[in-house]
Amino acid sequence: MTDPTAPSLTPLSGGKICMSTNLLIPDEPPVVTTLSMHQSELEITLVGSNSVKERESLGTNLEAGGKSKITGGENKENQHGGCSQSAVSRHLSGKSVGRKKCGRKRCTTRRGDRTLRKTVEKDRFQTLGDLRKQWTESGVETSRATMYRRVQEMGYRCRIPQVKPLLNQKQRQKRLTWATEKQHWTVAQWSKVLFSDESKFCMSFGNQGARVWRKTGEREMPKCLKSSVKYTQSVMVWGAMSAAGVGPLCFIKGRVSAASYQEILEHFMLPSAEKLYGDEDFIFQHDLAPAHSAKTTENLWDIVKRKLRDARPNTLDELKAAIEASWASITPQQCHRLIASMPRRIEAVISAKGFPTKY
Repeated sequence: MTDPTAPSLTPLSGGKICMSTNLLIPDEPPVVTTLSMHQSELEITLVGSNSVKERESLGTNLEAGGKSKITGGENKENQHGGCSQSAVSRHLSGKSVGRKKCGRKRCTTRRGDRTLRKTVEKDRFQTLGDLRKQWTESGVETSRATMYRRVQEMGYRCRIPQVKPLLNQKQRQKRLTWATEKQHWTVAQWSKVLFSDESKFCMSFGNQGARVWRKTGEREMPKCLKSSVKYTQSVMVWGAMSAAGVGPLCFIKGRVSAASYQEILEHFMLPSAEKLYGDEDFIFQHDLAPAHSAKTTENLWDIVKRKLRDARPNTLDELKAAIEASWASITPQQCHRLIASMPRRIEAVISAKGFPTKY
């Protein structure tokens, strides 16, 4: 894109060079500035369109040794938005280049900043007080505000950590193997799968725990995640979904045993399959908690829990009613979009080598 105020050079006869530029002046007609240079003479002419008073000619004779003498009419700097004589002199003499920066001197050194970076990288869940204490012990005396600015300059932001299942090496390998086997499945094949999952629901929605220091793009980094372990609460909910929609919910009392899980399959899984597939064949995907790969039902649970934060139930019966209402509001279109994302989820698990992904 061409700058309308950029100067243009035009060669003239007799060794002269003419440079023209347009000066944009608020509430004034365009002003054309023409500079003609021949040997040691510089002529500046402002040409307006209203009257002769808007024209001014400045003659400059550059003397030996870099000295300059500027003569001309009345100073029109404020009126025409031009440069002052002192600014022109500094530019011609080269004094405007390489000027020293002004302002207060930085109170920390690069070495001290590197020490702070290593401290943050060591434990992402430290508070500002902990970081400042360790930084002070390393020999850097500074205020809390300065330390916070340094952390911000490094690209770290204080965020609520992602909560992901705690996976060991065996579970990660199991996820990776499962994803590799399903790598080339199509959306049509995934539409034949009935997914199931359990999720816990509690009455408290306030305290979200410690925060984590992370940069942009580090949301799913293992050392920035908060690990969770399933079955820590007594209130559990079982549900199933496919590309056609969701099935009925089952509220589980206590821990899930083999007998209780058999009852869930008989009284809730089979009715879900009949509702969503009818007489068609389907594949039932068990929840391999917590090592299950790329679960789509987790996204449905997130939708339900977000709605519960607005509902704020006060009793267990209100909680169950809110869960059922939120689950019933999930549309088949939402489920189909989740199923259509399965190829991307599989690729993400393979790229992460079995570690948790953004899904």
